[in-house]
Amino acid sequence: MTRKIVVPGEVLAERPLRLNGAIVEGSKTCATVMGIFDDEKTLLIPLEGLWYPKSEEKVIGIVEEAKLNSYTINLNAPYKGILIAKFVRDPIDNNAIIEATVRELDKTGTVVLVRPRVLTGGKLIYVKPSKIPRIIGRGDTMIGQISHGTNTTIEVGMNGLIWMSGGNTDLATEAIMKIQEEGHTSGLTNRISSMLNLPASQHTEAHGAEGGNGARSEEKGY
Repeated sequence: MTRKIVVPGEVLAERPLRLNGAIVEGSKTCATVMGIFDDEKTLLIPLEGLWYPKSEEKVIGIVEEAKLNSYTINLNAPYKGILIAKFVRDPIDNNAIIEATVRELDKTGTVVLVRPRVLTGGKLIYVKPSKIPRIIGRGDTMIGQISHGTNTTIEVGMNGLIWMSGGNTDLATEAIMKIQEEGHTSGLTNRISSMLNLPASQHTEAHGAEGGNGARSEEKGY
């Protein structure tokens, strides 16, 4: 395989190369952005908004395969997740949606997960991982506002997957999509409040309704 995911600081070649998104350090070429590197074509393709796992982050995933000793988790990312079966209290079915915590990214590029929790029913959507902080908001205020205004339980994964259940999930999805598209503009909080028919007094009060900090955007068919 000539293509691989690279992260900033990773050595691309043991020789100097002139590439966008890379620098030469001594006799080596190192990536300055996250992207896909094709060593056969010596081409680096930057990936906007790609999620990079960090320890203790919360993620949402789908159980892809249950094995005797482990569960393989689809994180909708270049990385696969893994749950070690002996650390899972109750068996988990294939295709179950789970919330879990990142323990580490191991040397094989697999995300080791701990503390899984099955999310039953509900709706799963996807947003660009780079938009998640804006969707959550400072102190969970933005996502709490959406949860309160739609009476929806929302769980947000830092990998861009968002699960929601109950209430008006269609309106919650619409609000999250709007934040993804307009997150760089001013006055967004007021526009979201207006969309949700929240009075001005609730703009800063409606955080932490049901569920945790969550969000999603483009709906995915799993």
